[in-house]
Amino acid sequence: MGKFLSILTDREKRVLALLQDSWLRLLAAMFYMMIIAATTAATAFLVKNMLDDIFVEQDERMLTLLPIGIAFIFLLRGVALFGKDYYMSYVGEAVIKKLRDNLYDRIMDLSLAFFHKEKTGVLMSRITNDVNIVKNMVSTSVTGAIEYFFTMVGLIMVIFYRDWKMALYAFTVLPLAFWGIVAIGKRIRRISTGCQVAMAELNSFLHETFAGTKIVKAFGMEEYEKKRFFEKTQKLFRLDIKAVVSKSLTSPVMEVATGFGVGFIIWYGGSRVFNGTTTPGTFMSFMTAVLLLYSPAKKIAKLNNSVQTGLAAADRIFDILDTRSDIEDHPDAIELEKISHSVRFDAVSFRYQKDDVLKGINIHAKPGEIIALVGESGGGKSTLVNLIPRFFDVTKGQIAIDNTDIRKIKIASVREQIALVTQDSILFNDTIRNNIAYGNRDATEEEILTAAKAAFAHDFVMRFPEQFDTMIGELGNRLSGGEKQRVCIARALLKNAPILILDEATSALDATAEQLVQQALENLMKGRTTFVIAHRLSTIRFADRIIVIDGGRIVEEGKHEDLLQKQGKYFELYNMQFEMANAE
Repeated sequence: MGKFLSILTDREKRVLALLQDSWLRLLAAMFYMMIIAATTAATAFLVKNMLDDIFVEQDERMLTLLPIGIAFIFLLRGVALFGKDYYMSYVGEAVIKKLRDNLYDRIMDLSLAFFHKEKTGVLMSRITNDVNIVKNMVSTSVTGAIEYFFTMVGLIMVIFYRDWKMALYAFTVLPLAFWGIVAIGKRIRRISTGCQVAMAELNSFLHETFAGTKIVKAFGMEEYEKKRFFEKTQKLFRLDIKAVVSKSLTSPVMEVATGFGVGFIIWYGGSRVFNGTTTPGTFMSFMTAVLLLYSPAKKIAKLNNSVQTGLAAADRIFDILDTRSDIEDHPDAIELEKISHSVRFDAVSFRYQKDDVLKGINIHAKPGEIIALVGESGGGKSTLVNLIPRFFDVTKGQIAIDNTDIRKIKIASVREQIALVTQDSILFNDTIRNNIAYGNRDATEEEILTAAKAAFAHDFVMRFPEQFDTMIGELGNRLSGGEKQRVCIARALLKNAPILILDEATSALDATAEQLVQQALENLMKGRTTFVIAHRLSTIRFADRIIVIDGGRIVEEGKHEDLLQKQGKYFELYNMQFEMANAE
């Protein structure tokens, strides 16, 4: 066993390690497989008795006993087949559930930087397509390989028992055949990796085009997207054909080996019958065992193709499982109480890939203070607030909550202190009630209703026939923009976090919806340390301080009236918006 494990790669050992929790059921399945193998070997073994005792010796006693024995063997075989199928299917499903759970668990723990690099469709493909391929390998291919191995062992014992010299000649062909099968298997594994990558790219493409179908139709790009899809399916088709060619070589190799082996055995064994060295019954028993042996050997060769495909999928899965998040808890990280907090940026700089996004940021937000961040698009405002919940870590400097570096606070504890409302109203295909309670699953019905009223969502929710039990559709597509945003605000209110981040929460709304949402936001900001990123400068006059960011640096800071009097960058931005509003 140790030698066998030593020839396996680390990834292959990890696939086998997935079976550890199901070893009792695996042993039960193997027990039934041994019974199946024994019944197959017994069938070949009894051929001698059938020919020599019944047809040659005409033994009436054997004529009675042998049919009963064969019936019992096949009854036992039927029971064993059911037991084997049940237990191995159970093991296979359990392994895949564990693998799929581990994969999702790992992906959800990775940082935002990982999601920015990876495509959503590719990640979905790892959990669905790749895991299903591994499932087929574990529940079908591995199962079959173990069963066929036991069957081959039983038949080899019959072959050597009947005629060991002829057995040695019979086995000279098999090693040559299996050498070819191993070479073909390596090629299949390489091609399968390419197929799985191409399938992941196809899934990603479908996800993007289906999600953006409105834009596709609005710009009349249907034919363009069809062409791109056809190119991707053509690439997948070419790889699939390569895989088909490689897999199709397996059977011819084994058939040629079988032909040479069987032909030689007939010549050699027939000669021994002619000269009286062996009996016809012994020869036929031997021949039956050989023919039965080649069948599982050929099936194992075919299963090798599926195993190689599964191992290629396992490689892609383990690539994700081995990925470490670049945002992790400090060994001595502490937890925070849910009270009003100060937030301080001390000489914070942040580099994303090769770009310096933020440079030397110094901000001190007192408990309950409202800080507005303004500036041109791409200036670094959203990046700055994304550093507070540790979606990313600073490159230089530190961010402190109540004078404690957030890197020394548990990530879950940091994020528990923060409620977030963004421009993109991210909702889930669930009821309005569950979307509001998303950040506080223990909330009472009264608390949910209170949050909805404070967010000015209660009235429109009550107009739906199912009210708070209304399913809102994928990404909340049954709601208008203003309605979605008010549900998001209710969700933030219910979380009742002491720190609030509003990232252009009203920029995508019309004037009527913005007015309602703005009122809801005022309710939300009361008593909270708040960072507001505003597109419309007229909406942040109430801020205790306005910080102007340009090119990743703070260029101005003060109240609305004071900044206008300075006639600097803020004055320029304000006049630009004023002129645009008048032009409309």
